[in-house]
Amino acid sequence: MRLKVKGQKSRGVNLRAKVVSLVLYLLLVGFTIVVLYPIVNVFSISLRPSDRLLSTSLSIIPHDASFHAYEALFTQTPFLLWFWNSVLISATVTITGVVLASTAGYAFSRFNFYGKKSAMVGLLVTQMFPPTMLLLPMYIMLLKLHLINSYLGIIVIYTSTALPFCVWQMKGYYDTIPFSLEEAARIDGATRWVAFRRVVLPLAAPALVITALFSFMTAWAEYVVAAQVLQDTSLFTLPLGLKQFESSMSTQWGLYAAASLIISIPAVALFLILSKWLISGLTLGSVKG
Repeated sequence: MRLKVKGQKSRGVNLRAKVVSLVLYLLLVGFTIVVLYPIVNVFSISLRPSDRLLSTSLSIIPHDASFHAYEALFTQTPFLLWFWNSVLISATVTITGVVLASTAGYAFSRFNFYGKKSAMVGLLVTQMFPPTMLLLPMYIMLLKLHLINSYLGIIVIYTSTALPFCVWQMKGYYDTIPFSLEEAARIDGATRWVAFRRVVLPLAAPALVITALFSFMTAWAEYVVAAQVLQDTSLFTLPLGLKQFESSMSTQWGLYAAASLIISIPAVALFLILSKWLISGLTLGSVKG
């Protein structure tokens, strides 16, 4: 009798687990459909001729589909120039953000100096204000430095906007790395810089990846600040370029949709490339015993 009762309980537990798994799979499928629908819809709009935004057909690929929007995007608009400007600005902001945040976070984590707490509080307070609220003082500063309508001006704003968060999260991750690892390297003859570069930075790979992604996304898809700082059309980034497809009388939806899909590719590719280090490095930084 006890064996029968245990068998019935185990079957009940297995059945309950299967039901829970089925429900979770259905929820994941539903969320996937919700996420993919806008992307599929934008792709369908990019294939429609005559810039048709709405259609009564449910087919993803319309019967009169064409790649004319993609062809016109590269041949009839300065899309490649906008793309190059965005790549240059975003890459510079990413590299600058990683370098400054990794070193500043290390200083806040490992050294005690006058004004440390005030500086950390100041970095935290800056996160309370949206970038648009800081646009006016930053614009005045760039105006006095003659950096308006220049690559350097927009890079300075993007880097200063991303740095507070990046420094905070780098400092927090350095705090989880035992100082004994650096002491062991110093005993073996390594300088502080060598210990930082060869011991600490490899263990901080997940934090560096987050810093790089955050810095890149801060500059890649930003519009409001770029619209105020950049007036020369030869310096336009992708968000400013896409705005050119919109006018008071009509909008070139085909070009809009095609450009939107192409713009999303670098961001997705960067995340997929860096996700390997993000996932593999999550267990680093711990010491057993």
